Amino acid sequence: MMMVEMSSVSSALLPITELTDHLRLASGFADDGSQDAQLESSLRAALAAIEARIGKALFRRGFNWHLSHWQSPLEQVLPVAPVAAIDSVKLVSRAGVETLLDPAGYSLRVDAHRPAIVAVTSLPNPSTGGSIEIELSAGYGLDWHRIPADLRQAVLLQAAEYYDAQGTGEAGMACGVAVLIEPYRSVRMRGLG
Repeated sequence: MMMVEMSSVSSALLPITELTDHLRLASGFADDGSQDAQLESSLRAALAAIEARIGKALFRRGFNWHLSHWQSPLEQVLPVAPVAAIDSVKLVSRAGVETLLDPAGYSLRVDAHRPAIVAVTSLPNPSTGGSIEIELSAGYGLDWHRIPADLRQAVLLQAAEYYDAQGTGEAGMACGVAVLIEPYRSVRMRGLG
């Protein structure tokens, strides 16, 4: 299984000004933008760390997921949340021939932690050596202010941690971030019947 981000978050969407204010960098000085590259790098690292920890996309964007078989013929849990739309589902043969599945044959089960593709009757299996390709849109919002406030605060705290630790290699999870992101982590219980 492999998931690929179709496009990265645009630099224009990143909350550089909010991070500058959070760090109090502009206090008493003109903002000449000289720190913008470092701030952007810290924000991207914070977004990646938090998204990996909670299994959720903060900014809405496209993803392409390849898998070799369905989890079940009735449903396939998706690896990221919240999912806004399933853009396409294709079966790909070993020779690379793609067959687009009819969207009437499946639906999206919206769930905060474990969204899934649910079959109307049954999800068709790929041919031997083939694969399944799912294109989907996931994320809380198209812009910074549509992301939940506690996750925005966690990103700023974590970005500040990365910004302060530049060059030292000693950045970890910032104090308070774990508490802010905990409600968004999905709990997985194994061995239950």
